[in-house]
Amino acid sequence: MSDLRRARFARLVRNALAELPEEFREKIRNLEIVIEDEPSTEQLGGSEGGSPPSTLLGLYEGVPLTSRGAQEPYLPDRICIFRRPIERMSVSPRRQAAIVRDTVVHEIAHHFGISDRRLHELGLGDAD
Repeated sequence: MSDLRRARFARLVRNALAELPEEFREKIRNLEIVIEDEPSTEQLGGSEGGSPPSTLLGLYEGVPLTSRGAQEPYLPDRICIFRRPIERMSVSPRRQAAIVRDTVVHEIAHHFGISDRRLHELGLGDAD
């Protein structure tokens, strides 16, 4: 995999974050967002033993803000965006950008405890 393709993908993720409404961007400063090639076996929740390539595009790891207690200490939450599954979905740069945006928004919504339905109502989610 070329560094250029990795850099382009990282730019897609940064652009998706920049498109978020300011009210959300202000509240994700303690949220780690990382790009991984593929999800790990643990992230997939099982063993890889000959399974087909993953279709998991992103994963929120943490405690949603709506589920936190006031006094409990929490590690920074983390969102993983998986590059190869997204690239396998489409070779079109425009479509990949849309998939990255939808994935980033979907996973950040989990951080805020926002349902898929509410996300769609806000005009920030995929219509599916």
